[in-house]
Amino acid sequence: MPSTLYRRGRVRSPEHPAATALLVVDGRVSWLGAEDAAARFLEDVDTVVDLEGDLVLPGFVDAHAHLSHTGLGMQGVDLAGTRTVTEALDLVAAGARRSPGRPVFAHGWQEQDWTRERAMTSAELDRAAGGALVYASRIDGHSAVVSSALAALSGADGLDGWSPSGFVVRDAKNAARAAYDASRSASERRADIETALRAAAAQGVVAVHECGGPLLTSAEDFADVLDLGRRPDLPETVGYWAEAVTDPEQARALVALHGARGLGGDLNIDGSIGSHTALLREDYTDRAGCRGTAYRDSTAVRDHVAACAAAGVQSGFHVIGDAAMDLVLEGYVRAAEIVGVDAVHRSRPRLEHAEMVDAAGIATMARLGLGASVQPAFDAYWGGREGLYAERLGAERGVATNLLAAFSAAGVRLGLGSDSPVTPFAPWAAVRAAVEHREPPQRIDARTALHAHTVGGQELSGTGGGALEVDSTATFAVWRVEDVGPDGLPVLGGGAPLPECRLTVRAGEVLHRRPA
Repeated sequence: MPSTLYRRGRVRSPEHPAATALLVVDGRVSWLGAEDAAARFLEDVDTVVDLEGDLVLPGFVDAHAHLSHTGLGMQGVDLAGTRTVTEALDLVAAGARRSPGRPVFAHGWQEQDWTRERAMTSAELDRAAGGALVYASRIDGHSAVVSSALAALSGADGLDGWSPSGFVVRDAKNAARAAYDASRSASERRADIETALRAAAAQGVVAVHECGGPLLTSAEDFADVLDLGRRPDLPETVGYWAEAVTDPEQARALVALHGARGLGGDLNIDGSIGSHTALLREDYTDRAGCRGTAYRDSTAVRDHVAACAAAGVQSGFHVIGDAAMDLVLEGYVRAAEIVGVDAVHRSRPRLEHAEMVDAAGIATMARLGLGASVQPAFDAYWGGREGLYAERLGAERGVATNLLAAFSAAGVRLGLGSDSPVTPFAPWAAVRAAVEHREPPQRIDARTALHAHTVGGQELSGTGGGALEVDSTATFAVWRVEDVGPDGLPVLGGGAPLPECRLTVRAGEVLHRRPA
């Protein structure tokens, strides 16, 4: 059995708070302890790793991501941070020149960053890319602008959500995205997934919850994500398939067919705040008469949840707006009246994003055992009294989002993630965003945030484990930290540099090693 002794570090373990070393044998933690006791293993182990005082923590779990689209975006045209439509179009043109005749994927624009605050148009994309297929996704992924060629190929120009400018939402966006994805070969798709998983590993991520489904990717894409996650040299993948069911046998069959952990993830109740498709109780402040989009009603939620709970299958939904939260929770309550609260609770349901929820909603989530898969980076990117959310919702509603402290206080299970490619794999940035929430009453401490992004992610999926203790799977990351606080964790505020990942290990296998 292969064995490795990691010594002269700082190992964060609930069993051995003062541990400085750990012994890994055949992919499991065989021993934890102090440096003086580690010396007795030196002659018998295969490998010794000097941690040089670095911090050893459980590996991060990204509780919500889209891997093939992340990899595609990493190898496509990055529009994040562009300041004008012209700058964005120049990047699209450069991308088209790099691969003449090939489809162009561009991602990350948001009109608020552009001086004229308008989206680009199909005509502009056509000129920039020389008539190629172009899918230019808004940063939140819930709207896009597509080229004329892609609109014609996909039939998006005849569907709900089409605008003559080439801006697409709802059915038109889904059709255009599906047509673009179909233009990629299977080998290209697998390469994109592997690229994304390697990027996650470089950030200390050891497991990723993939959110796929028939309107998001494809069955083939989902299968590739799960297959690559079985490779020992890549992070584990846990899959959620976004397809609704109405009876337990259907739920069991879908889970078995796709190898899914549950039927949820981006099973959408609504859209996003940035694209004006999150479902609200009151109008958007910057768009009178608009309250977003409801993709399903509470009866459909009830039927799906009851079927999943009866089948012992994890259920879940994408939900962002306050009216969407009302709708989904009404469905869960009605399902519990059919199958019982205990059955719903045992199925470990989860909600993705859950950005706008009031105290009564949080209490209902806690009562029914609903976990929350949240993205603190959303608050860092768009929260606050002068951010995008305040622009869309007004200052008071805008700051009443991503209620991390309220969830934590109520005992709602939390898992943190990125929603990559919406925001990148950057777990320490997510922890910092939770600690420095733009609305101070909603801040959580670093210990709570770290737990939610490591062990909490495992708990959210029901896979268990995560903590470093004897006989646990040897899955962890090693961090070079500039400044450590009195709690033994990195100092994250005041402009302090974020920890640097030195090593990522899954079941004893090295996924990432920082170059010397």
